[in-house]
Amino acid sequence: MYPPGPIPRHPGPPASGAPVRDFLNSAARPGVSEGYVVLPRSLAEAMPLPWQQHMAHLLHEFHQVYAHLDWPEYRVVPSRRERLVDLDEDQLAEVGCMVEIDAEGELVYRERNGRRIENPERQEVLVSCLDPIPSQHHNANQDTPPRGFPVQQSPNWG
Repeated sequence: MYPPGPIPRHPGPPASGAPVRDFLNSAARPGVSEGYVVLPRSLAEAMPLPWQQHMAHLLHEFHQVYAHLDWPEYRVVPSRRERLVDLDEDQLAEVGCMVEIDAEGELVYRERNGRRIENPERQEVLVSCLDPIPSQHHNANQDTPPRGFPVQQSPNWG
C-alpha cells in the first residue's frame, strides 16, 4: 500500500556528488594536505575489526580500479609547521633556504635561487620531525635525525 501524500524530503542538505572531497575540505584534518591523505599504518591496523574489514574492502576496490596507473613509490616524511625565523641552519637547508647578514648587519633570508624572502617572520614552512604516531614496528626516524645523520650512541659503561 502506498502512502497518500508525497514522500517527505530528507531534512538535511542534498547528497553531494563529491562526498570525500567535501569531507576532507570541511575542516583541518590530521594527515590531510591539498594533494594527499595519509593514514598511519599502525593506526589503521589498530582499528576495531569491523572497521578493518570495511577498510580492506574499500582499499581492495580502490587498488583494483586504479592499479593500471603508473604509481610512484611514496616517501612520507612526518613534518610540522615552523616559522622560518625559528629554524636552525640544518632546517633552513632542508627547506631550501639560507640566511646571511647584509651590509647593515641585518639577517636576510634567501631561497635557494638567491631570491630574498620578504617578511620571513610571517613565513611558515614544513620541517621534518620525529613521528609522534605510535607504531608496533620500530620507527626508522627514531634513530635518525631528520637530515639523515646517524645519532651517536654513547657506550653504556655502567
